[in-house]
Amino acid sequence: MQARIVEARQGVVWLLDGWRLFRAAPLGWLAMVFAYWIIMTLASVVPFIGVAAASIMVPAFSVGFMAAARAASRRGPVELRLLFDGFRHHPKSQLVLGVVYLMCLGTLLSVTTLADDGALASWMLTGRRPAEDALQSDDFLQALAVAALLYTPVLMAFWFAPPLAAWHGTGPVKALFFSFVACLLNWRPFLVYGAFSAFLVLVLPVTVLLMLMLASLKVAAMSLVFPVLLVLLPTLFASFYASYRDVFGVEPA
Repeated sequence: MQARIVEARQGVVWLLDGWRLFRAAPLGWLAMVFAYWIIMTLASVVPFIGVAAASIMVPAFSVGFMAAARAASRRGPVELRLLFDGFRHHPKSQLVLGVVYLMCLGTLLSVTTLADDGALASWMLTGRRPAEDALQSDDFLQALAVAALLYTPVLMAFWFAPPLAAWHGTGPVKALFFSFVACLLNWRPFLVYGAFSAFLVLVLPVTVLLMLMLASLKVAAMSLVFPVLLVLLPTLFASFYASYRDVFGVEPA
C-alpha cells in the first residue's frame, strides 16, 4: 500500500466527512455505538480476563466502524452486522493486532505506575475512580502526561493497521509499520485533526456545561452529556475511515 501525503487542512475535512457520514444513517450508527458499548462493558466485567479480552477486540471492532462508514459513503445501509466485519475478514490478523495492542497498553500502564504508584493503571483496569486528592496530585497529572506521550506512537501504528489487514490482506507487522509511516508522513493533517477533535470532544462540551452550571442549570447541563456523546462518537468513528480513504486513496471492495 502506498500512502499519500495530504494537505494539513484535510484534518478538518476528515471530521466534516465524519459528520456527513453519520448524518447519512444516524439510526444505524447509534445502534452500532450502543451495541459496541454493551459488548465492551459486558466483556470488561468478566473477572481476570475481561479487560484483556475487551482490549484484544478493539482492532476488529474498529474495522466494523470503518465498514459502516464505507457503506454510508456508498449510500448503502448502515447495519448492525457491519460492526463484526473485522471478525469475518482475516480474523487471525485481527487477533494478532489485538494481542499486540493489549501488550502496548500493558507496557504503557506499567510505566505510568512509576509516576503515581499505580493510581491511573488501577483506574483503567478496575474502573474504580481514585480519591479526589489523588486525581488532583502532581503525580497523577504526570502519569497522564506520560500515558499520552507513550500512547501517541501506539495510536499511529493502529490507526490504519486494522483495515489494511482486513481489507487488503496485509500482515499484522506490515500493517502496523505502514500505518505508523503513513501517520508520520501526514503529521500535519493529523495535528490539525487532533486539535479540532480535542476542541469538539473536550473544550466545547466542557465550556457549554460550565456555562449552564454557572447559570444554575445543573440538571440541564448533565442531561446534555449523553446526547452530545451520541453525536460525537459516531462522527469520530466515521472520520477514521475518511482519513484512511484520503491517505491511501482507495475505495476497497
